[in-house]
Amino acid sequence: MNDRKRAVEARIYGKVQGVGYRLWVRGEATRLRLLGWVRNERDGSVTAWLTGADPAVAAMIERLRQGPSGASVSRIDVEELERWTAPGDFRIIG
Repeated sequence: MNDRKRAVEARIYGKVQGVGYRLWVRGEATRLRLLGWVRNERDGSVTAWLTGADPAVAAMIERLRQGPSGASVSRIDVEELERWTAPGDFRIIG
């Protein structure tokens, strides 16, 4: 079993605002027992900070590529984070 922790910042581009993307991300992240947050950006993208077990973070990145019904993801940029303190849950912010 892989107990290695991982933290990433993912920036999701495409039709990801106005389609329930943030709410969907929170639900998927909660199911995977991830901590972090998701928010809309002014340029129409969405940013998610995710931390948890490495396999769960990897699974979430793949789910972000699909998104909920109505979303159309054109690109995801993922940056590995060296250190990051997560909230005690997964939140929608901003």
